[in-house]
Amino acid sequence: MNLKATCINTMARTLVQVIIATGCYGICAASVNGDHFALHKNYAFKVIDIAITGKVVEEGTGLPLPGVSVKIKGTSNAVVTDNQGNYRIVVPDAQTTLVFSYLGFVPQEKLVSAAGVINVTLVPSDNKLDEVVVVGFGTQKKADVTGSVVRANLEDFRNAPVTNVANLLQGTVPGLNVGQVNRAGATPSISIRGANTIAGNQNVLVILDGVQYNGSLTSINPDDIASIDILKDASATAVYGAQAANGVLLVTSRKGVAGRTRITFSSQYATQNPNIDTRPMGREEYLDKIRYLYYDQAFLAPTYTEPNPAFDLSSVVDRSMKDPQGNLLPNDFSWYDEASQNGYVLDNQISFSGGSEKINYLLSASLTRNTGFIVNDIFRRKSLRANLETKATDWLTVGLQSFGTFVNEDGVEPTIGTLRILSPLILPRDENGNLSINPFATNIVNPFLSYETDDYDRKNYFFANVYANVLLPIKGLSYKLNFGNNYRQILNYVSNSYDANLTGQASKESTNYYDYTLDNVLTYNKTFGKHNITGTLLYGAVERRQEYTRAYSNGFSRQTLGYNDLAQGNNRFAISNGFSESLNYQMARLNYGFDGGRYLLTATVRRDGFSGFAKNYKAAVFPSVSVGWDISKESFFKASWVDQLKLRAGYGTVGNQTPRYTSLARVNTNAAYVYGDGGGTQFGQEVGSLPNPNLRWERTTGLNIGLDFTLLKNRISGTIEYYNTRTTDLLYEVALPTVTGFNVIQSNVGQLDNSGYELSINSKNINSGGFQWNTTLNFSRNKNELVKLLGDRDGDGVEDDLPQSGLFIGQPLAVIYDYQTNGIWQIGEQIPSGYSPGTLRIVDQNGDGLINANDRTILGSGAPSFRVSLLNNFQYKNFTLSVFLNSVQGGKNSYIAGNTPRMIRDDNQIRNNHLSGIDFWTPNNPDGRYPRSILAATIQPALYQHRSFIRLQDVSLSYKVPAKVIEKINLQSVNIFVSGRNLATWTNWEGWDPETNEGLTTGGRPVLKGYSLGLNVTF
Repeated sequence: MNLKATCINTMARTLVQVIIATGCYGICAASVNGDHFALHKNYAFKVIDIAITGKVVEEGTGLPLPGVSVKIKGTSNAVVTDNQGNYRIVVPDAQTTLVFSYLGFVPQEKLVSAAGVINVTLVPSDNKLDEVVVVGFGTQKKADVTGSVVRANLEDFRNAPVTNVANLLQGTVPGLNVGQVNRAGATPSISIRGANTIAGNQNVLVILDGVQYNGSLTSINPDDIASIDILKDASATAVYGAQAANGVLLVTSRKGVAGRTRITFSSQYATQNPNIDTRPMGREEYLDKIRYLYYDQAFLAPTYTEPNPAFDLSSVVDRSMKDPQGNLLPNDFSWYDEASQNGYVLDNQISFSGGSEKINYLLSASLTRNTGFIVNDIFRRKSLRANLETKATDWLTVGLQSFGTFVNEDGVEPTIGTLRILSPLILPRDENGNLSINPFATNIVNPFLSYETDDYDRKNYFFANVYANVLLPIKGLSYKLNFGNNYRQILNYVSNSYDANLTGQASKESTNYYDYTLDNVLTYNKTFGKHNITGTLLYGAVERRQEYTRAYSNGFSRQTLGYNDLAQGNNRFAISNGFSESLNYQMARLNYGFDGGRYLLTATVRRDGFSGFAKNYKAAVFPSVSVGWDISKESFFKASWVDQLKLRAGYGTVGNQTPRYTSLARVNTNAAYVYGDGGGTQFGQEVGSLPNPNLRWERTTGLNIGLDFTLLKNRISGTIEYYNTRTTDLLYEVALPTVTGFNVIQSNVGQLDNSGYELSINSKNINSGGFQWNTTLNFSRNKNELVKLLGDRDGDGVEDDLPQSGLFIGQPLAVIYDYQTNGIWQIGEQIPSGYSPGTLRIVDQNGDGLINANDRTILGSGAPSFRVSLLNNFQYKNFTLSVFLNSVQGGKNSYIAGNTPRMIRDDNQIRNNHLSGIDFWTPNNPDGRYPRSILAATIQPALYQHRSFIRLQDVSLSYKVPAKVIEKINLQSVNIFVSGRNLATWTNWEGWDPETNEGLTTGGRPVLKGYSLGLNVTF
């Protein structure tokens, strides 16, 4: 190859020689001393303009940031990133500096140098209003969002001793209602903005890394989660159409970011013990209980307060508690203490993350063990995750988000209710050390027999989402393919020689579930002048399949192989079932912004089809529209103390699905006929339900109005929202006349209204002298009202109630309809027939002198009046202290529930133990709160108590070791922390816990409180 004298200098000639030496004979490029050169055939040219490309993502989540300004420093030349965070800009030379800026993030500057690709990770600033959130099939700046979308605060609760990511959300987001748990590894109840249905699906839709997730949240390692965004109103959830009536949780896992490899290890140990020390009666209290049940014999008339010396307690005690001579056994044994233990959580995490310009990765593993306060309440979890993403070409990015979780819950815990009713006078083992089968000599079995169970209880979860982002030739147009797969396997093998009336029983039970999601997403982003448009088109499908099999046998002569040889049982049985269902959907969304977000518009329409609906209504369309107005950007707005003020409003419709097959005529198999005397029973099939070919989707249409604000140079920020929704075509089983041969038919009826207010305020109280104090206040109020149901069936012109179902027109779904009580009948009073001293006095509502069902009345509601939480975060130098208070309040007649321990002198109550310290009525305790009587009352109403509470839910103190201390051992960061959860609860509720709605019952479980010590290290 001959070079012509066109090289512009010696360095260029050297460059050309280098390029030739490498065998490049086409168009080549390189950089020498900051100058960029191109070689075309025999010519080397100095390149004046340089094209720089790259991607901008958010720190921690790795989510792409659309709309980031990429500006040449010192000029007005700038571009913005597209919907996938990609950009391309031409710069004049290698000494150019690019400025990356985005509202809500700390700006960054990058020197071009010799780089042709510059990827940037932006760090969020403290302005919560301007963070980037996931909105479904894309991301948006919070400032550009027009619906009700909130990112949960996870960071302040990372140190909490929990095993389920949902527990981190309790009280942190207004409108998101997360309950308590009292079992190891359990998932709490989750709802968003109250109830929108009576009998339809009430589950919140969970989207994990863009894919619908129907597995348990227990399967997700909390440490793998980067963010959780909550879609609350119809305009935000409309992108998910028919499954979004109950709100949406968008869960995003962590990604690696470009830079050096980060190895992070964390370990935490936490104690877990009951937050209330309620236990069964000891020996003396137990014997007093029996004595007071026989107060008419144990005490002297007429007042029954003076002991009767002639009364022999052993004469009325169950024979199981007496020795052969008839004397009371001397024992004071605590069955409850024997079966309880100190619980704990041990959690270990390790992750590897990093990347380059072309690839990023995150690999993580975790090992978690949670032991509850009851023996064999054990949760063990192993989890592995691999998240990979590579930029294969300038126009193609492919990635994988995957995890496998393996849950072990082997072991059967003793029945708590039985533990608490067994007498302290009885021991669990006989004189030979063998477990007593029936300690009471009744059909109540020894709860410790569960220890003899060979129990194999495993749940395996597998998730993989493969995706590809393609930049199409048209500028701003991109295509994304999502193929998500969920698989879970549940195995439960049990063998116990005491089951099946002591003949022994063994079983193998397996459930296999699989679903896939295939989404095709086309996105177009264009900015021209003051206008910005983002259009999204979606076509997708979901298919779900499940198979269930249970084989079991009983009547074992020997059970040495247990569930591994069911053929050893004399009686063998098998059960199986399965289902398959599918959905397909299409969605179009338009986002429009004018003048940097001064005016905003989002319009969405989605069409859903579901195999489970009737043939005449397989599909439905769900539209929505929302607008936003940033008032602070108007020229007439002069309030200097207001940094940002955005008003938004949205209106839309979402749906709710019926359970599969409910629109069809279903067939039952039952014992149907016996041929002749002594003949065998033949099984037959019969139609068990009527079909409804016109069964429709529930439709929830809602209005949401919100105001986002930032004040006093970002010292105060927050959101105020009002919403009002209406659900029609409620799915409900309507009763049929028995002459039809059927009991009910699934139908669409009525109307349910739901409304409420929400408030969230963040304030930076102090930031001076190395000390910071920040506060977050959340408040929400919700109420619903049943407006219509089955119509006017009796012809009186008034919509009819359904008292037998607890449904009343004009009342909330949680209405309480029962008898009103007024104290307890006392000795010496004129007591009506059917009642006796110690029974509850019922108010005669209609004054007819009779107490019957007509005297029931509406007493209030079981739903809360409002929820409120307060988070205070204090930072001083390297110390951080977080204190979180959470509260649910009921006001005068809301958030109440039945809580009625009672005793009646019958065989069971005489024999059974009860909880200690309950204020039962006796003749010498006439003001006792709870009924105790010799005879059962004709009507035994419930007593209702307020469940309102304030809870010190989370406290965390952490210390970040200074960099100068750890850099000597090549560590990036070391964080040591102590934390506590559920440390104190202030309430008037009596019993286990107001939030779990478990009162003074022998079968209740306490909420667990705990203290933890942990360490986070990054290499």
